[in-house]
Amino acid sequence: MSDDDTRGTGGPRAAAEEKSGRVFSAPKITISRVYTRQGDGGMTRLVGGQLVPKDDARIETYGTVDELNALIGAARQTLIELLPGAPAGSAGRLEDLGRTLLRVQHELFNLGSILATLPEDVHPKQPRVTQAEIALLEAEMDRCQADLAPLRSFVLPGGSRLNTDLHVARTVCRRAERCCVRLAQAGHADPQAVGYLNRLSDALFVWSRWASALLGTPETLWEPDASASGGKAQLA
Repeated sequence: MSDDDTRGTGGPRAAAEEKSGRVFSAPKITISRVYTRQGDGGMTRLVGGQLVPKDDARIETYGTVDELNALIGAARQTLIELLPGAPAGSAGRLEDLGRTLLRVQHELFNLGSILATLPEDVHPKQPRVTQAEIALLEAEMDRCQADLAPLRSFVLPGGSRLNTDLHVARTVCRRAERCCVRLAQAGHADPQAVGYLNRLSDALFVWSRWASALLGTPETLWEPDASASGGKAQLA
């Protein structure tokens, strides 16, 4: 792979992509063997070729984004499997949510690309998240909120597998955001990354509620006295 291919500074491939009208560069990888043994010493390479420890803050950040991507994939699979039994009139909107989750998975891979790259090595067409992704998440939340009653208490995860999967993804998204904030404070994170993860965690919360509404499953509201010391705990 040439320097032009990895950094988009010129050359035939860069010229072809410019002509194609692509916003971001197409993937330029070939995986013929998964294991290489090169990481056995606890080191790995960034996109720019720098060798760093596997517990480096940057690796922790994009590794957490990868974990989040897998959890959203699990939530999408849960959604797909429940579609045949979805209440009448809700299937179409659940399918819309499934397409949204798939789009988010692509966006998270774009985010991982930029997080795996030092700022000085980023090229103009490198995949990333932008204000467009943030604005669309906000618009989607507003549409879903229009179908939901105002909350009078916090909610507990549960009621359906899909609701729970989305809440688990939400908590990991918050962890990814915290990791990204640490990078940003050191001046090593793309400025849109924190904002995207912040909105995505909010969106996952809204989607968890929306999924419950579409499935007709009740939400469990937080009741502080439903505890051992509060005296309202239910016996198993």
